[in-house]
Amino acid sequence: MIAALALAWLAGTACQLQQPELWPTTAYGLMAGLSGLALVGGVTAAARLRQARLRAMGAAVAIAVSALLAFGLAGLRGDGRVAETLPAALEGIDLVTTGRIVRLPQVDAEGLHFVFAPDGPARNAQGQPVALPSHLWLSWPRAGLGESGMAGAPQHAMAGERWQLPLRLKRPHGAMNPEGFDAELYLFEQGIGATGSVRASAPTDPKRLDGPRGWRLDEQLDASRQRWRDAALLKGGAPEVAGVLAALTVGDQSAIDSPGWALFRQTGVAHLMSISGLHVTLFAWLASALIGRLWRASPRLMHAWPAPFAARWGGVLMATGYALVAGWGVPAQRTVWMLGLTVGLLQLGLRWPPLLVCLVAGAAVAAVDPWALLQPGFWLSFVAVALLIASQGPAGAADQAMSWRQRLSGVLYGALRQQVVATLALAPLTLLLFEQISIVGFFANLVAVPWVTLVVTPLALAGLVVSPLWALAGWALQPLLALLRLLAPLPMAVWSVPAAPVWAGALGLAGGALLVLPLPWKARLAGLPLLLPLLAPPVQRPESGRFELLAADVGQGSAILVRTANHLLLHDTGPSYGQDNDAGQRVLLPLLRARGETRLDSLVLSHRDADHVGGAPALLAALPVGELRTGLEPGHALRQSTGPGGLNVPHVDCEAGQSWDWDGVHFEVLHPAAGAWHPGLKPNAMSCVLRVADSAGHSALLTGDIEADQEAALAERLGPALRSDILLIPHHGSQTSSTAAFLAAVRPRVAIAQAGYRSRFGHPHPAVLARYAAAGIPVVRTDHCGAWFSNDAGAWCTRVVQRRYWHWQPPATSPAGGAVVANE
Repeated sequence: MIAALALAWLAGTACQLQQPELWPTTAYGLMAGLSGLALVGGVTAAARLRQARLRAMGAAVAIAVSALLAFGLAGLRGDGRVAETLPAALEGIDLVTTGRIVRLPQVDAEGLHFVFAPDGPARNAQGQPVALPSHLWLSWPRAGLGESGMAGAPQHAMAGERWQLPLRLKRPHGAMNPEGFDAELYLFEQGIGATGSVRASAPTDPKRLDGPRGWRLDEQLDASRQRWRDAALLKGGAPEVAGVLAALTVGDQSAIDSPGWALFRQTGVAHLMSISGLHVTLFAWLASALIGRLWRASPRLMHAWPAPFAARWGGVLMATGYALVAGWGVPAQRTVWMLGLTVGLLQLGLRWPPLLVCLVAGAAVAAVDPWALLQPGFWLSFVAVALLIASQGPAGAADQAMSWRQRLSGVLYGALRQQVVATLALAPLTLLLFEQISIVGFFANLVAVPWVTLVVTPLALAGLVVSPLWALAGWALQPLLALLRLLAPLPMAVWSVPAAPVWAGALGLAGGALLVLPLPWKARLAGLPLLLPLLAPPVQRPESGRFELLAADVGQGSAILVRTANHLLLHDTGPSYGQDNDAGQRVLLPLLRARGETRLDSLVLSHRDADHVGGAPALLAALPVGELRTGLEPGHALRQSTGPGGLNVPHVDCEAGQSWDWDGVHFEVLHPAAGAWHPGLKPNAMSCVLRVADSAGHSALLTGDIEADQEAALAERLGPALRSDILLIPHHGSQTSSTAAFLAAVRPRVAIAQAGYRSRFGHPHPAVLARYAAAGIPVVRTDHCGAWFSNDAGAWCTRVVQRRYWHWQPPATSPAGGAVVANE
């Protein structure tokens, strides 16, 4: 019954997390209250009634209402978080507030980023008090890097300090793409109710008011963590080494740069370089083993308290201390609660099977943090714990009678066996969660797991007390990094698969479980064919003569995928968001991997603006590209691009009149004319305009950033031939473009505006939107819709299809914010 109750609790929580919008608070309150009373009654009946039939009925009632209770409580928690979101009326206005920097501030080339906790109402420009969410995520750009009016970030700001800050805020909003990272869920789980920037707003300037309060342990701990982080970065050696040491000790994952994370993902050791639930679990297990061995060496300690008890609770205590030093983040919190519950059950003498222990622990974690069920770390943590519990054997006197050679052999064999089991068991789950797995990861982890856990991490933690050990930890890490750099370039180092359907994922997980369960080998081998749908999931492609179009949500920029039966074209690559951060690596590469795309047959870069070519270097470095067709001026660096392996990518200048056919779909370049470029010409005037038409007459016009002059020339030259069903709104909806004559010539059924949320450019401009409305053309905005997808079955917005109650939603007056347009 306990297992059924735990499963019901997890199921109830999971069902609530699928809600696209929340019910009234009273509905959740009534559900939780009534189901709680019914649960008590059902459990009492199951325990005390004599008749088996009545006991069974009581147990069934308890199980059913357990799911309802979990649903209601998760809904109440969600309602409380949603109420903490910044009101829309406060977006974009100047505010002044006081509060404290909490958690660990992050510093990069762009400036300072931190969580800010206001300690009272803010004041607007009229001096009126306004309530703010309890936690804000703020960026403070360095001087000269922010928008006009932004104050340069200070050289140093300490966690726990109290500041008076002029702010401009907005509601949490992130890019929304199929199978993409859910930034809004991350902010929601962290309790962040608004994001924004620090601004210079006369007559109030940013002002430090006081430092961390001595009596607040949380502020003192955060300040100490920041000092330790800075010491690790200063004394840990080269930046790529020091960043890892900072991540291993105080949990600052931002200290590792993008190339470093790429190396760790390719070699399958990323889990070791950040303090995730898996990392805390491994640390607790190793601490427990060490404490147990030391305890057994002392007869006095053995007499005072049994070694197994000391080892278990010592492991939990060490894990708690490590999690506190690491910032007590959500993944670390849920892991500590999970470990504590597991050890508590063992302490009470409840000899539950490992699966039952994991189920109860999972239900407890879901009760504390319902949104943990949506995080990959939750599932990886619980699988790891299940494996560690299942692999523990009884320790007795025979262990002490073994020679040191036998013990060493046993330890080495156990480590190898654990790595094999973990690799086989976690591989299907990793593929399901991340669509890729490192083939060389098994060999890399054989070295990295013991080396990082037993050598690098202890030295790095010891550096908190003896600072010269930072350098020693850095030296110890360098041989491992050298080994990883040798493994990463190997052919097939990483196996990537498309996003798997639910049935393929379920079969794959079942196959992985069969391979590691203590079953006869014939039964284990039966798991191999179950893995096949997950290793090579089916991929949907359009029929010959038809095409699919996906307008990616890349913020303030443009990126359009056009897929035919056997070919793929990408028109522009989105913006660069900052140092080592662009739409290519953050949005497009994960999107392409999830769709099963391994090659770009043609990469079209409309013109040189950064919001159109910012992601190109990352894409060219990661994927084979058949040709590069651009509107770039002579001498531009991207014209001489190389792909993976250093192979040159053929370049073709975009010129009107070029055309080709793929799988019955016709592609034609309409602009610019051959030889149009000359010094002084605006880059927008060179935008490569591409028209795509299929055999059924459906068409799309991709325009780049052409302006009124280019629109007029196209309308005059092509006339009715410019007619297209889908129009990519020129220049993101700027007033420079979308003239009435151009719209009359194209006459699209739907227009797509790719623009950033609350963009400082004001795209799409209200006057331009009014022009489309007057022409009867529905507008779909990617900042309101997320990625927009169109195929034979119709068209839809990702933000509509994947809607959950924590997601930002467009206002009811938004023009076609969630439009669904059927193909005719």
